[in-house]
Amino acid sequence: MDFAQRHVVVTGGTGALGHAVVDALLGEGAICHVPYSDAGKAAGLAKRERLNWVEAGNLADPAAVQKLFAGVPNLWASIHLAGGFAMGKLSKATAESLRDQIDTNLMTALMCSQAAVAAMQAVGTGGRIVNVASRPGIEWRQGAGMVGYTVAKAGVAALTVALAEEVAADGILVNAVAPSTMDTPANRKAMPKADFDLWPKVEEVAATIVFLASPKNRVTRGAVVPVYGKS
Repeated sequence: MDFAQRHVVVTGGTGALGHAVVDALLGEGAICHVPYSDAGKAAGLAKRERLNWVEAGNLADPAAVQKLFAGVPNLWASIHLAGGFAMGKLSKATAESLRDQIDTNLMTALMCSQAAVAAMQAVGTGGRIVNVASRPGIEWRQGAGMVGYTVAKAGVAALTVALAEEVAADGILVNAVAPSTMDTPANRKAMPKADFDLWPKVEEVAATIVFLASPKNRVTRGAVVPVYGKS
């Protein structure tokens, strides 16, 4: 994929999908900058060559995001996996819980995309941005019972397509993936009776993300790619 010595930011890199994406990028020679928010867990973070852990705080906060990206030289790609999921009918939701879904899923992607574009434009050699939407975010009827999450992820999809048009002339290609339920330990625990073979594996979703973020991707922009597996 020709990531050798290319600097890549990966938000949400401490999660199941994040681990798979970081592993794949490091295997391709990338230099990964992965933010974390809990200083108490810093000692337990893996130490690997070309993996730079960055204490960053809340990625919905513009100041935290600016600090993160200011420490990354010659940014090539920014991959935004940070997010959170919450079930619950809208009738039972609070304003606080809805804002949390918007902040955690949409604002993190929006703020990081803004900072990434500025960094890439400063370098002047183009770049790649990859966001993570979701199946309910593009198939809205599947969002019943999780309206706050669905609205936030639909916003991520819209952000991706609109921004792709805005920065195409700068050689910055912006895309997203939209996973269905992924095969993770947490999802298996939450849905023990599901057919796990139908779920996409995090390594499979990571492979799509890494391609979209790579120099091999020369023409794809403004895509929200379904990564549903067999489900």
